[in-house]
Amino acid sequence: QVQLVESGGGLVQAGGSLRLSCAASGSIFGINDMGWYRQAPGKQRELVATVTSDSRTSYADSVKGRFTISRDNAKSTVYLEMNDLQPEDTDVYYCNADITTNWPRRRMDYWGQGTKVTVSS
Repeated sequence: QVQLVESGGGLVQAGGSLRLSCAASGSIFGINDMGWYRQAPGKQRELVATVTSDSRTSYADSVKGRFTISRDNAKSTVYLEMNDLQPEDTDVYYCNADITTNWPRRRMDYWGQGTKVTVSS
């Protein structure tokens, strides 16, 4: 059993900052790519940022220069540092991880439960 537990969402004023964390736990053999997605009500989930196991990163154009994704492999944790937040960043943010479990040895995508970010103008 693998779990992704997110934390760090909340309410912030425009121009402010938040840091999201997502810790993976369970019977884990290895973690490949990790990432953050976001979804507004009635809309499709969209990619925000990803980080590979060797810390190569990619970002959606809408967050480049404002958000930074990073990971701590020893803690099986991925972070999203969000700066200069704007009202259009208001969404539920979901953590995603491509994980290989110990037994059975199987590689699957896992999702966190989501954490709400609200940016007021």
